[in-house]
Amino acid sequence: MSGAEREGTVDGGLRVVIAEDGVIVREGVAVMLRRFGHEVVAAVGDAEALRAAVAEHQPDIVVTDVRMPPGFSDEGLRAAIELRAADPELPVLVLSQYVAPAYAAELLDAGKVAGVGYLLKDRIGDVTDFVDALEAVAEGQTVVDQEVVRQLLGRRRDPLSLLTAREKEVLALMAEGRSNTAIARRLVVTEAAVAKHIGSVLTKLNLPPDADDHRRVRAVLAYLRGE
Repeated sequence: MSGAEREGTVDGGLRVVIAEDGVIVREGVAVMLRRFGHEVVAAVGDAEALRAAVAEHQPDIVVTDVRMPPGFSDEGLRAAIELRAADPELPVLVLSQYVAPAYAAELLDAGKVAGVGYLLKDRIGDVTDFVDALEAVAEGQTVVDQEVVRQLLGRRRDPLSLLTAREKEVLALMAEGRSNTAIARRLVVTEAAVAKHIGSVLTKLNLPPDADDHRRVRAVLAYLRGE
């Protein structure tokens, strides 16, 4: 399915492939998504079955665990990267049991970064937030778990160390895939103030205007890499 064909699928319900070896989690996510009007076209338990399900169903988005059989290392992440390489328009939301910034960075580094998400499994319990994140990824946004962001914030790096406390807050919320309006609401400031902070962040991270790229996504990538 092309990117154009996927456009606008959120309003009408998304066609989702889920890959998770834990039956309880897999079925729980499936039930949750159906409650919100989305269609789970396949729910599988390993990376090979994930690849086959995507080939068969051509879903609007893939939700996959990082670790799956047979090795329980990073089979799900590898499959997600391969799927994105084959179809850069395919939105992918990766779930992880543990905070692993390296996994998030590797996923975002794998070609086109729009329509990619990395969340901790704990977020599944926050039903509305989880579904919002899934829909944001399906719409082409980049979403990174707030706990990954929080750990990165605690490390002083250049040029990230040049950012003010407020600019770090803004960048953290950008990494979660939030819009300027949502950031303004969270920080209780005006959208103009948010735009000013974002401009400063992009300048300090040496990201000049580029019509062919998404500077917000590049800023998040720089954040994850610690550049």
